[in-house]
Amino acid sequence: MSVQAVRILESVFINHDVKRLRIERPAGYAFVPGQAAEVAIDEPGLEQQFRPFTFTSLQEWPDLELIIRIYRDHHGITERIGRLRTGSRLLIGQPFGAITFKGPGTFFAGGTGITPFLAIFRQLHHMKLLRGNRLIYSNRTVDDVIMHEELTRMLRKDYLNVFTRQNVIGFHERRIDRDMLVELAPDLNQRFYICGPASFVRDVSSGLLDLGADAQSLVVEG
Repeated sequence: MSVQAVRILESVFINHDVKRLRIERPAGYAFVPGQAAEVAIDEPGLEQQFRPFTFTSLQEWPDLELIIRIYRDHHGITERIGRLRTGSRLLIGQPFGAITFKGPGTFFAGGTGITPFLAIFRQLHHMKLLRGNRLIYSNRTVDDVIMHEELTRMLRKDYLNVFTRQNVIGFHERRIDRDMLVELAPDLNQRFYICGPASFVRDVSSGLLDLGADAQSLVVEG
């Protein structure tokens, strides 16, 4: 794997367990919104421990942006990333990923599965082509939502939150199952983009297929 060393230009928490990193962009580094890269911390003992993270920046931006959920109780790589500061260094590989925009549709995101969609929505919004796309975003509680204000500003009425562990007035509170999909996706003749934990991707995908969606209409990465 071809990797390049980059410096962190900004390191900030944007909610209780999610960190945004703005990092140097190597010369000629190109990617498509929705793609990810293998990333490691450039420190002794950690330089071979690569993990995939999705770019939330746009191709036109001078720097790269990563939005990463920090799992402090796992004592793993994200916990170490949570401690990184401006000036720390990372190693990044070449971009890859199955989630790319293939036309208007409904997007189902679970937790940090929003990150490839955020890049896609930002690009479409920049190009004034976001209309006709809808986001269903599932999280445990309202405090777990990532970039809520920006998503609201971009998508407006085409943005729906689903909370699985918290009663929030005006929002759905249950997991996205077959019955909810009947309500959320009455039109099965469209594209469906699905990203999140493996169980979330499996449940939403199988539910849509069970209702009669075409397997070719699903764009999936979990």
